[in-house]
Amino acid sequence: MDRRLSRRTIMTGAAATAALGMTGCLQNPDPSGGGGGGGGEKYTPGDTPGNGSVSILGAFGGQEQEAFMASLEKFEADAKITINYTPDKDFTNTIQQRAGAGDAPDIALFPQPGGMFDLAGKGLITPIDAFLDYDALNSTLIPGFLDSARFEGRVYGAPMRMACKSFIWYPKKAYEKGGYSAEPATMQELTTITEKIKADGIAPWSDGWDDGQATGWVGTDWIEEFMLRVHGPVVYDDWTKHRIPFNAKEVVEVFDIVGELLKGKGNVLGGTDAIINTPFSEAPLPLFEDPTKAMLVRQGNFVTGFFPEDIQANMDDEVGVYAMPTWEGGFDGQPILGGGDLASLFTLNDDTVKVMEFLTSDAFGGEWAAAGGWLSPHRTFDQSLYSDSITRQVAEIASGAAVFRYDGSDLMPTAVGGGSFWTGMVQWLQGTKTSQEVCDEIEAGWPK
Repeated sequence: MDRRLSRRTIMTGAAATAALGMTGCLQNPDPSGGGGGGGGEKYTPGDTPGNGSVSILGAFGGQEQEAFMASLEKFEADAKITINYTPDKDFTNTIQQRAGAGDAPDIALFPQPGGMFDLAGKGLITPIDAFLDYDALNSTLIPGFLDSARFEGRVYGAPMRMACKSFIWYPKKAYEKGGYSAEPATMQELTTITEKIKADGIAPWSDGWDDGQATGWVGTDWIEEFMLRVHGPVVYDDWTKHRIPFNAKEVVEVFDIVGELLKGKGNVLGGTDAIINTPFSEAPLPLFEDPTKAMLVRQGNFVTGFFPEDIQANMDDEVGVYAMPTWEGGFDGQPILGGGDLASLFTLNDDTVKVMEFLTSDAFGGEWAAAGGWLSPHRTFDQSLYSDSITRQVAEIASGAAVFRYDGSDLMPTAVGGGSFWTGMVQWLQGTKTSQEVCDEIEAGWPK
């Protein structure tokens, strides 16, 4: 499994995602357009009967697999379809090999869009507009999801779960005792709050980037969060798709803004050395010490799995969370950064279409929601099915987002998103290179 996948996107449930911009892409392009895989032909029920069995390949196993299959049991019985799910830790390579050899599963659940785009470009995946009601699906999803699966004008996958990153967590009792606001409207207001925390003799932030060979990915998330807030989803898309260079002035500006936060004296517990040397999984721990050593940690919804056991056992009373605020003068709306499992269709028949319709609907996932570690990408999902109030709060925040964007480094070429961007963040944080120098080097190494 891709290390970025195992560390950043899966955690307690993979990821979510992505991207209706403000560029008029609110409707699916003409299905007769290019993009391969469907050739513009619409599926007609009854023309291609199934055989009562559907194979699915995904990256998750263990308890996640159990919850996934439990969420399918009633559907299988009602539809009289047997679903055979195969987990594969090396999904990224396996799906490429199997599809290339003509042995693709009927449906694949892509935790990142890159591999899906590769196969869509080869005409091996059916665009969803050939067999799903695009507009009906889009109307229930958190805005921005379907563009995470858009390739050359057509959408090749629909999300069946999400994970979100844009959350700020705090120790509820200590935070409330300090009288700090849990509803900052902008990052500028949050800066005022952090100054008050500092004045009280506590470090506002705790952060950790250490993850072995993957050290630096937490830093890329900081840049992505601020790119969305300062410059909005259109510029964000241009950046991740390399329509503007990595060293564009907008990107360098964001590096400098993030630098003011992370490198500012007293802002982060232990300073930049501690950020580099603290495992990302240990960053939340100082929040729950007695006395509290830091008040805030920015991380995805998976981070709760790293809280101390006694905190996890009483999360609703011990933990507070709010969305990373907007940027005053930036994008007018609440953006959310994340990732998602995208269901894509290789075999088109009546049975596979029925499975895709269910997997990508707001009716899927109730059992998984009750088991924990899963979030629906649908605004219309019954949030009462989630197992605890913190998860319901996270889902509510995500559901109210103005736009969702896929993790930017996951959208970039691996040499950048899992290479030079990571290492560049470390060099930048350590002060060995300036914002401009790091951005210039990453741009120079962007694959041609």
